[in-house]
Amino acid sequence: MVAGLIQKYVWLIQTFTDAQERGLTLEELQDKWEDNFGAALARSSFVNHRKAIEDIFGISILCDRSTNRYYLPFADDAIDMDSSQRWLVNTFTVSNMLSLGRERLSGRVSVEDIPSGHKFLPTVMDAMLKSSTLEIEYGKYTQDMTSTRHVHPYAVKEYAKRWYLVGYSEERDSVRVYSLDRIRRASLTGTSFKLPKGFDVDQLFENSFGIYIPSPDQTPVTIRFQADGIDAGYLRDLPLHRAQREIDPQNHIFRMKVVPTPDLYMQLCSFAGRIRILSPDSVRENMLALLEKGCAMNGNNNENKDTYEKINSSDDSSSDHGYGMQE
Repeated sequence: MVAGLIQKYVWLIQTFTDAQERGLTLEELQDKWEDNFGAALARSSFVNHRKAIEDIFGISILCDRSTNRYYLPFADDAIDMDSSQRWLVNTFTVSNMLSLGRERLSGRVSVEDIPSGHKFLPTVMDAMLKSSTLEIEYGKYTQDMTSTRHVHPYAVKEYAKRWYLVGYSEERDSVRVYSLDRIRRASLTGTSFKLPKGFDVDQLFENSFGIYIPSPDQTPVTIRFQADGIDAGYLRDLPLHRAQREIDPQNHIFRMKVVPTPDLYMQLCSFAGRIRILSPDSVRENMLALLEKGCAMNGNNNENKDTYEKINSSDDSSSDHGYGMQE
């Protein structure tokens, strides 16, 4: 039932976006609706759909009373909203298209799975909506056993094909990040909590990279890097971070001000041989150390033994550099 309604909301957004500023009369919309869904669209139903679209997606379908035409203001920018709303529209739009073309496009569409979202995401979202504390049984990669956590579910965050729960841990007395695919059990306790005033998950990670919450003593640094022509185009289309800016297009030089986290170094290392870290020296040296460690682990053990032991004994970014907020 809910999925069917969402499908109709997305269809309405798409239809009015296609109609541009000229918009549609109710009669024109009703004709399109019947062609697509095979049923009539009552005026009262359209009124209810308009309200739901505004509540869920933050998109207002307006009416020009002089012409009785409905339209999206600035239709080209109608989906220029915050990332969570844009993600919602895009997700349901793709799902809608795949459902309609399932047989015709069989074997021609490939999507990546996010395994952690299937089992516990609905429970977490339900707890957020009800402002209920969660009791979770949580396992770590470094331990075989699990531990019980009582968490105030502040937010959820998707990163690198995984869903994460961001919330206050009563046991740790701090805001932590929990990977949903490591939760073994989750249930609402019925005990209510209050979301901190003005809390915004995007602001929490504004200067970070990935899902690590920087410690209070960590400050962002400005990282300047240079890419080759091909990768410069890739980085323009898909920036490493929302703070990324291209400061010298001719020489393909970019910068971003972030707190260097393990996730950032993993991303930078994935561009090894294709980007050059210009500054600061500390970021370049840490990246080189990780690359040397990888070479040592996968190269000749005798020739690289000294290098490997030096790096392995000194590099423990998860503990030495204060990234302890992810569990």
